[in-house]
Amino acid sequence: MKMILRILLSALAVVILSKILPGVGVDSYVTAIFVAIVLGLLNFLVKPILVFFTLPVTIITFGLFLLIINAIIILLADYFIDGFQVDNLWWALLFSLLLSFLQSVLFSFLKEDTIK
Repeated sequence: MKMILRILLSALAVVILSKILPGVGVDSYVTAIFVAIVLGLLNFLVKPILVFFTLPVTIITFGLFLLIINAIIILLADYFIDGFQVDNLWWALLFSLLLSFLQSVLFSFLKEDTIK
């Protein structure tokens, strides 16, 4: 159940950012759900491989290259999903940063209260 809520909140974040950023577009709410699912899959499957092969660059840049990797993941999602458009790497980078921030805010509502 929590995974479904995370996907829906990610889709909500994608829709919000597509309304705010002119370089990012989502055709429908269903497409936003697909974007959330595909981004999750790409982060799970492709990102570790990219991080491994770019580890020297990531170390030299003190981890800042991970931002570029996140933007590449966004552009891969753009390639795979027809109703999702990102104009260029800079919009993907900004979208990635704002999506991470918005997801952390939205996911904070899902955390269970551990103090009883």
